[in-house]
Amino acid sequence: KDRLKLPRIPLRIECYDISDIQGTLAVGSMVVLEKGLPKLAHYRRFRIKTIDSANDYAMIQEVLRRRFRKGITAKGSWAIIPDLVLIDGGRGQLSAALEVRGELGLDSIPMASLAKENEDVFIPGEPKPVAIPKDSPALHLLQRARDEAHRFAITYHQKLRRKEAVISILDNIPGIGPKRKKALLKKFGSTEAIKEASSEELSQTKGITLALAKKVKEYL
Repeated sequence: KDRLKLPRIPLRIECYDISDIQGTLAVGSMVVLEKGLPKLAHYRRFRIKTIDSANDYAMIQEVLRRRFRKGITAKGSWAIIPDLVLIDGGRGQLSAALEVRGELGLDSIPMASLAKENEDVFIPGEPKPVAIPKDSPALHLLQRARDEAHRFAITYHQKLRRKEAVISILDNIPGIGPKRKKALLKKFGSTEAIKEASSEELSQTKGITLALAKKVKEYL
């Protein structure tokens, strides 16, 4: 509270991070710490919808707009106002977040950012990083929130990449169109399970003949 010049003790901290590869399969994460502990039920993931290039600032803005617009209209955890919004990044990411805050008329929500390179903390109106000792529990709390947001974003991004890889593998099998692919995944759950199933088991899927099932087995 004191080091970041907050109006109240940050009992609820929301931290945001972005994960992407050159703008592809970009996702955002929101994690919540309440009294320093993860509030898993309030974690949220966002698939970036409006940005198709590697623009970290614009992606952060999309995530924050979606989160706080929903907070204005929705109930439950969405409607809870955080005591601190922490952004993974430096002064640029914080400036992007502050634009959204002003745009939505939410200037009363405190914001800060934490840059990975030197573990520098930035707050609005201060050109230089906040002086927080590296061994300070205050910094450790912010790092814990940042690391958790990063983990959550990376996990979601990896899941989407695996899903896309599965889809592209099945797309390459002759005779397997969108409907048959969907039927196979619905029945077996993954390409690994499809690979392990026998031709006879595969042929029990709607639209899959025994001959086609053998082709699938051969291909995989």
